[in-house]
Amino acid sequence: QVQLAESGGGLAQAGGSLRLSCAASGSIFRIDHIGWSRQAPGKQRELVASITGGDTPNYAGSVKGRFTISSDNAKNTVYLLMESLKPEDTAVYYCYADIWAQGSRRRVAYEGKGTLVTVSS
Repeated sequence: QVQLAESGGGLAQAGGSLRLSCAASGSIFRIDHIGWSRQAPGKQRELVASITGGDTPNYAGSVKGRFTISSDNAKNTVYLLMESLKPEDTAVYYCYADIWAQGSRRRVAYEGKGTLVTVSS
């Protein structure tokens, strides 16, 4: 069974940095698209950053220039380096991915359970 597990959340001060990790595990044939979204209290889910194959990463305008998404395909892991953090970056961050499992006939969307990032002013 394919699973996504985030790690690296926690408390940071404004201006500081954190790095989130998301490891995909299970019988994975291929990951087509992987990224991060976030949900702040009382707000809608926001797509933060994503990678599709070898394409240029995409970023939300609110994090562009401050966050960097990268991946280690050999480890089926994606990272989100968050720098120059602001209090408004406080949210639960979710990893998501479109994955073909071994032997599967269709691609399935998966999401992790989320990791809390709190940025203090």
